[in-house]
Amino acid sequence: MKIKNLIYGLLLAAPLITVFSGCEKFLDRKPLDATLDDLTGGGIDGQVLGLYSALRGDNAAGFNTIPWLAMHSFRDDDAIKGSSSGDGSDWGAIFDQFQYTKNHWSNDQYWADHYGFLGKVNIALQTADSLGASTEREIINVGEAKFFRAYAYFDLVRVYGQVPKIDFRTYTTDDANVPKSSVDDIYALIDADLTEAEQKLPEDWGATYPGRLTKYAAMTLHAKTYLYRKQWSQALSLCNDVIASGKYNLHSDYFDIFSENGELCDESIFEIQAKYTGASDDNNALWNYAGSQGTRGSDDWNLGWGWNTPSAKLATAAYEANDPRRAATILFSGQSDGIYGKVLPAYDPNSFPQPYWNKKIYTNPAIRASSGDQSGGWVNHRILRYADVLLMAAEAANETGDLVTAKKWVDAIRERARKSAGGNDAYLPPVTASTQDAMRTAIQHERRVEFAMEGERFFDLVRWGLAESVLGPLGYITKHKYYPLPQGVIDASSGVLIQNPDY
Repeated sequence: MKIKNLIYGLLLAAPLITVFSGCEKFLDRKPLDATLDDLTGGGIDGQVLGLYSALRGDNAAGFNTIPWLAMHSFRDDDAIKGSSSGDGSDWGAIFDQFQYTKNHWSNDQYWADHYGFLGKVNIALQTADSLGASTEREIINVGEAKFFRAYAYFDLVRVYGQVPKIDFRTYTTDDANVPKSSVDDIYALIDADLTEAEQKLPEDWGATYPGRLTKYAAMTLHAKTYLYRKQWSQALSLCNDVIASGKYNLHSDYFDIFSENGELCDESIFEIQAKYTGASDDNNALWNYAGSQGTRGSDDWNLGWGWNTPSAKLATAAYEANDPRRAATILFSGQSDGIYGKVLPAYDPNSFPQPYWNKKIYTNPAIRASSGDQSGGWVNHRILRYADVLLMAAEAANETGDLVTAKKWVDAIRERARKSAGGNDAYLPPVTASTQDAMRTAIQHERRVEFAMEGERFFDLVRWGLAESVLGPLGYITKHKYYPLPQGVIDASSGVLIQNPDY
């Protein structure tokens, strides 16, 4: 694993980038080599397509690999840093034990990648505005860019709280040196961007651009932002619109959602895409999302760096008896993989250093053999899926007093899981909660096991007010709700940026 040298001022410099590469999976195109001065109206599409691949590119670790995994997954009670004890031991202390530090490349990279990406989004939006974007395609492009800006800022506001609001194109480093905005102001920008995206994005792209953003992706993300603010009616209304569209279903096989066959399946609402075609390198779009988490062993089990592994608590205490999501989420050292007939090596702190591994990025051995790529560089990162819409709708309905609707959607999630286990009614029976508090507990459990290892749990615990009781034994206290800003960025701002409280 290579650790990049970071420039602390990347927040200020990254927005000046002006050239983008094309998105690989739904559109096979060469990287653009025109400058902004060369672009006509048709160039906006190229820039916006570049935003898709920018989420997967060289400066996207903060969205997909170990900096993202650390912020979104290691900090919960169901995942740990993983790998071997000597590999990145400081990461375990920082994120598993809440010994946050202002000076660590994980934090630098997460911040720099998000603001670098926002710089690209703002350039695309400024270009669209300067060219008077008015065609149907250009209007859609603006909607895509607005979704991406909201997506990046939703990450930032959850991780750091108050952050600089840069919703304009910057031309100098001074332009980007602005103070933090309030959490409410960041959410106001997110609301505005997602409302516009909902209006401008199409309902679907047909078979032409599979996986490209739709209005329902914007609605789903918007509903989630409302859920985080306990704005239940707004969240429920958007979820109901997505459900009523009939565009999505719960995929019949839970494990298959995360397999190669399940990419862009009927449950998928938004995925960051990679691609292996078996052709020349120019046609492939590979990355380290799966490789950063694959089993750390030898020979057939040298599948990656071994980071982000299930905790013993998830493996032994989270699931109800016979819940098939346990076997679909966790690979157990010394046992069969349960899907391809392969047996994992026994746990050994030196040669196979974790008892549990993340199965949601586990790849088909046949594809590994044919591609010559052990690390699964083709695996998509699932961001939004229909199960989340149903459980958000259940939560919002329950909080507004509608237990009947809440029960309907929780039972739908459990029924899909039950059918994955052969349909035995003894497995995962319908919920019996008859009070709002009991239903709230049932929904919280269902979110935990449905989205285990997907980067939801820490933020769910924080917004539910449960982080101190659940994570307190690991070292969490109230201030750990937000991570400190990178100290190098604070220093580079010459007093404009103020560090988060208590750091």
